[in-house]
Amino acid sequence: MAVLAGKIAVITGGSTGIGFATARAFRDEGAQVFITGRRKDALDAAVAELGGGVTGVVCDASVRADIDALYQAVREQACGIDVLVANAGIGTAAPLGEVTEEMIDSMVATNIKGTIFTFQQALPHLNAGASVILTGSTAATRPDPGLEVYGASKAAVRSLARGWARGSRAHGFRVNVVSPGGTRTPGLLELIPAEVLKQAEEGIPLGRLAEPKEIAAVTTFLASDASSYVNGAEFFADGGYAQT
Repeated sequence: MAVLAGKIAVITGGSTGIGFATARAFRDEGAQVFITGRRKDALDAAVAELGGGVTGVVCDASVRADIDALYQAVREQACGIDVLVANAGIGTAAPLGEVTEEMIDSMVATNIKGTIFTFQQALPHLNAGASVILTGSTAATRPDPGLEVYGASKAAVRSLARGWARGSRAHGFRVNVVSPGGTRTPGLLELIPAEVLKQAEEGIPLGRLAEPKEIAAVTTFLASDASSYVNGAEFFADGGYAQT
């Protein structure tokens, strides 16, 4: 039996990369899925590829009005939310001495403020026992040079999950974090030169970067009833990079 059969799932940043792979995995496991993306063309292409059972809503996670519009669309088409994946995030690499105010503002707006309001505005729509999954990063505990600010923004995500998990009894949800290591997503491949990625693979105990579907598999477990007693945890899917 499909482990997410009958569940309603919302995935922000679902048009590419890990979010897209997660949407595919959730669809395959029987969920009705809503995905968001900032660019309509990319979102439409993702929905077309994923097919039935997946709805796209244009949404910039750093804009609260967009988040409100997302939940309005979900409310009109579904009965509450069983799984919320706050996945939308951005990363910019810059060595110390070259970090700009714009870089800081954009990462804080999407990775921290966006995560807060994605979760907070979902509260009235979460069904009993809902699973909330935040996308963190191994950069929060082991930031590579140039990714210190990005890592700090993801460390904030981990801290938020710890705090929110304490409200589970009162609100009827559970919240966990999936922290990927280097993953072959369009965002990473565009951000990091190929020779740097090759060097990065050598530092991973498994000897390779992750595929998006491998991260999606961890998220699917946390979305399912098999993880019903997992709350406030951080699951690293990094090939051992930040663990050794």
